[in-house]
Order: sequence, then C-alpha cells, then structure tokens
Amino acid sequence: MHNTNYVRASGSDDAVSKLADGGQLLAGGMTLLPTMKQRLASPDTLVDLADCGLAGIEDTGDAIKIGAMTRHVDVAESAVVQSAIPALAALAGGIGDRQVRNRGTMGGSVANNDPSACYPSAVLGLGGTVHTNKRDIAADDFFTGMFETALDEDEMITAISFPKADKAAYVKFPNPASRYAMVGVFVASSSGATRVAVTGAGSDGVFRHDAMESALNGSFSAGALDGVGTDADDMISDIHASGDYRAHLVCEIAKRAVSAC
Repeated sequence: MHNTNYVRASGSDDAVSKLADGGQLLAGGMTLLPTMKQRLASPDTLVDLADCGLAGIEDTGDAIKIGAMTRHVDVAESAVVQSAIPALAALAGGIGDRQVRNRGTMGGSVANNDPSACYPSAVLGLGGTVHTNKRDIAADDFFTGMFETALDEDEMITAISFPKADKAAYVKFPNPASRYAMVGVFVASSSGATRVAVTGAGSDGVFRHDAMESALNGSFSAGALDGVGTDADDMISDIHASGDYRAHLVCEIAKRAVSAC
C-alpha cells in the first residue's frame, strides 16, 4: 500500500509551498480520493485546503465571486446566487447526489476539468474569471483540454467570478447512475451577445459552440438552432453514448436551455 502523508494548509501560500514536496491539493476529494482508492493516483502528501479560508460567496456588483472551497450545496442554496444568477444555483443543485453536493467544491471541480463536469460550462458560458494565487485567468484561456487547464504546477484556484447575465440557463442530459452530464449546455446572453458552452460531449472537454452562438446572436430563440450541426467526430464516444448520439443531443439540449432562459 502506498504511504501518503496528510497535512492541513493554513493558507494559499502555505498550501503551494507544500506542493513542492510531492503534494497534491485536497479540496472536497470527490475525484482525488476515489482515484487513490483505485491506485490511479499516489501523491506523497495530501494538502488539505479546509483551513485556507477560501469559502464564501460575494456580490461584487456586476459579478458573483465564489471562493474555491465553497461547496456545491452552498452555491445551490445561496440567496445571493439564486437572485443574481439563478442558472448557476440550479446547476449546482443538480450535481451528483446529496452526499457529493455536501462535500464537493467549486474550485476542485473546475481545477480537475472533468469532461463531464457541470461547473466548467458555467465558467465558460458566463465568461467568468478564474482567480488564482498568482493571477486572474479568463475562462476562454483557462480550459485547455480534457482534464487540462492553464494552471501551473505551483498555482491554485482561490475564487471564481461569474458575470451576471441578462438571461441564462443550464440543461443537462445526465447519466442515470452518476448524474454526470452526458451532454450539458449552458446558454447565457448579455447585452445582445450570447455564449454557448457544452460539457459532457466534447473529446477535448468543455467548449464553446461558435455556430450556435452566431445563430442565437441573430435570433435568440430555440428555432434559431434548427439545422445547426455539431461534428460527431469531435464528440466523446463511449459505452454510454456514441459520438453521433451526443452530437444530436447537443442541439436538442441547447434548444431546451434557450427555451428555459
């Protein structure tokens, strides 16, 4: 059995310093701990972020800033989020099951960038900003591929800012067992400009659907997406759904999200 040390960081700087000793950051542990149990990850040290003061939700005027260690349940039940960006609160309330929502954190999910996770679509769809201990990273620059982000090895997420939208909605087609998105679409429109982010489907992870954005910028209606295609070759194909099926679902789920705005 692999020996692993467990330490609790007192702050962001302390957490980063402990990474130099072969450490790995532990937020909610919803992905890291299962992969360790399966021997797919063997960090020398687990650096627990629970005492780093990174939880909390703040209305900054034109955006909602959420600390990296804020749990899914806190986002879902926040009156601030429900009022300012109800689509984000609804997204958080549909993640996994009650146990996952009470342990999982926003920062952990976004940093992991699972191709079927829900939060990345909200960050990208709303044009958010990822705040780290070193810099601010625009959503369009943050997600670089499946399980890949722009984070450096000595960098950690401290908070994420979500701009308020005139209208927004998130709809997903969930796997019936895991509740992960087989296809999830986040649509947001502000000042006539629309962003469409798709998760659960792309072989490179979350992505913006340029063709859908163009169509919706012309006419923000579900009917505007009729005939807008998605390349099946760019979709995930696995035991749950083929690439062709996911490509079909992207359009159908996007229409539902537009109708829900």
